Amino acid sequence: MSEKTEEYYRTAISLSSFYGGKIQVVPKVPIRSLDDFSIWYTPGVAGVSNVIAKDPDKSFELTSRWNTIAIITNGTRVLGLGNIGPEAALPVMEGKAMIFKYLGGVDAFPLVVRAKTKEELADVAERVSPAFGGINLEDIAQPDCFYLLDRLRETLDIPVWHDDQLGTAAATLAGLVNALKVVGKRLSDVKIVMLGAGAANIAGARLLIAAGADPKKIILIDSKGALHPEREDMDKLQLVHPWKYELALKTNGERVAGGLDEAIVGADVLIAASTPGPGVVRKEHVRRMSDNAIVFAEANPVPEIWPWEAKEAGARVVATGRSDFPNQINNSLVFPAVFRGTLDVRAKKIVDEMVIEAALELARFAEERGISEDYIIPTMEEWEVYPRVATAVALKAIELGLARLKLSRDEIRERAYRMIKKSRDTLDVLVRNNLINPIPVK
Repeated sequence: MSEKTEEYYRTAISLSSFYGGKIQVVPKVPIRSLDDFSIWYTPGVAGVSNVIAKDPDKSFELTSRWNTIAIITNGTRVLGLGNIGPEAALPVMEGKAMIFKYLGGVDAFPLVVRAKTKEELADVAERVSPAFGGINLEDIAQPDCFYLLDRLRETLDIPVWHDDQLGTAAATLAGLVNALKVVGKRLSDVKIVMLGAGAANIAGARLLIAAGADPKKIILIDSKGALHPEREDMDKLQLVHPWKYELALKTNGERVAGGLDEAIVGADVLIAASTPGPGVVRKEHVRRMSDNAIVFAEANPVPEIWPWEAKEAGARVVATGRSDFPNQINNSLVFPAVFRGTLDVRAKKIVDEMVIEAALELARFAEERGISEDYIIPTMEEWEVYPRVATAVALKAIELGLARLKLSRDEIRERAYRMIKKSRDTLDVLVRNNLINPIPVK
């Protein structure tokens, strides 16, 4: 597997040099002659500015703000690479912008920031917000990422999303909803062990509880063991990591101490979002779980346990974060559609109810196509799921009073479908006409 990964590395470096990056900006209006500059720029543009000066919300109608988001990072936790800095984070943010456009029809701009503190990064996001219809926080170390999401959700009147938290949590919930149907269990009844207490699992635990899981039957495990109210470091957690502290108070009703060895006994579900494996989760761990166990091993590039090993040890449904195994838990199924929906109704916020709605619509889509042990969640190739999730999210925003535009289901669905299809078709036309150079043949 390492040889395959190294080959992807070499190819990505070579093609990044060939193309000079992954995204570009092109005009969206016709330029027929010099006179058109008098419309699109001076003097005509001053008329547009005067209208917006009187009513800033007109910026959503008269500029590209309605379909534009910023992808903001300080590069402190990039993929599995750690704190590599803003410049090194830029290619990842470009990739994210590419996915936003191709799968969601959303224009996304990478904004890598040299910020020393979380307050500085929040300040940057707040200051640039007038240019954007939404903000996607990306690859920011914890606990700063929790502070940033909470603060910006409060201070800004545009959608704010942290994909490492909300995207992964929503995809996990969607997969788990259908996995539980496959094995015939209920979310409110199952014991869930969550290995890793980073952005994904902290947000995931919060979302699972909001969706109906019993917090007393959830056990989170960090590098020091299971979270519970009597842990020795609770006073410190209250000061430096209040988000983890809050979950330590709510979860683990049996006060299980120790680590995975102790917590896994009798568990129905294991959600691992921790250290890449294999061997982080072992076969004997899975054997201690209940019958018809569910194992999500989401670490990349190597899951905490290989899926075939989990199956051999008795797991009924296994998911990973990889596309080359069944049941990929991938936040790329979530964030393009969530922003498509929120932008189309000009939502002011993304709240947990909207995230849950996205997850449930993902699950419904897969269920309609026929769920099984090897198909609990759609794949990124099933692009029709994106307009559906966008519609569900937009309708929930309207229901909650968070949308500036109140459109019908059919209007939202048609708009989302049209935007996403246009984006895909545009790329296809550019490639077929060699306006984007073909990938060089080796």
